[in-house]
Amino acid sequence: MLKSVFVPINRAGWPFIALFAALTVIAAYFNEPAGWVGVILTIWCTYFFRDPDRFTPTRDGLVISPADGVVQMIQEAVPPAELEMGDQPLNRIAIFMNVFDVHVNRVPIAGTITKLAYRPGKFLNASLDKASEFNERQSVRLTTTGGADIAFVQIAGLVARRIKCDIQEQQSVITGERFGLIRFGSRVDVYLPKEVPALVAVGQRAVAGETVIADFDANEQPRSGEIR
Repeated sequence: MLKSVFVPINRAGWPFIALFAALTVIAAYFNEPAGWVGVILTIWCTYFFRDPDRFTPTRDGLVISPADGVVQMIQEAVPPAELEMGDQPLNRIAIFMNVFDVHVNRVPIAGTITKLAYRPGKFLNASLDKASEFNERQSVRLTTTGGADIAFVQIAGLVARRIKCDIQEQQSVITGERFGLIRFGSRVDVYLPKEVPALVAVGQRAVAGETVIADFDANEQPRSGEIR
């Protein structure tokens, strides 16, 4: 139970937590009610940067969710042009994170990072389809251990103002490995070959590093779901 409450904090969050705490002390010195507001905001900031361990399935071919959040859309779309993956549509799975989700992102499948590309842009609501085209983004192209090319893209949202990506080109990565985060609400898209169907449904909640969103070895139709 203690591990579920006292989870690790991502190191990128400590400067913000310290800033919130310092402002809280200053606010409390001049105005007690403002100090209590600061306490609440500091607790929320700490909660936002939590970084719990995850239990990642390790079978070859499995594609794991890179983000906590709701599967916002599953559709064919052309990957970001800066990744140089051609202009043919791929299967795109978009996962939307709200401000209460864990925002640490994880590598969806093992392989080698073959291209990184950052593009500045707007800060539209990340749940909108056009956010994938117009918003600030960090795009990653990965070649799996099986030789397939996939992409995953960190997209800034309405209140997100900083994308953090800690991987480098030619780096070997494993499934579920932490690779970055997006501060304060955002989205992560995964682009897969057309023959690889999604194994999640729109509206389903995914857990980064744990939920299987696709399988290169699967042979089934895309899934649907409903609220029950």
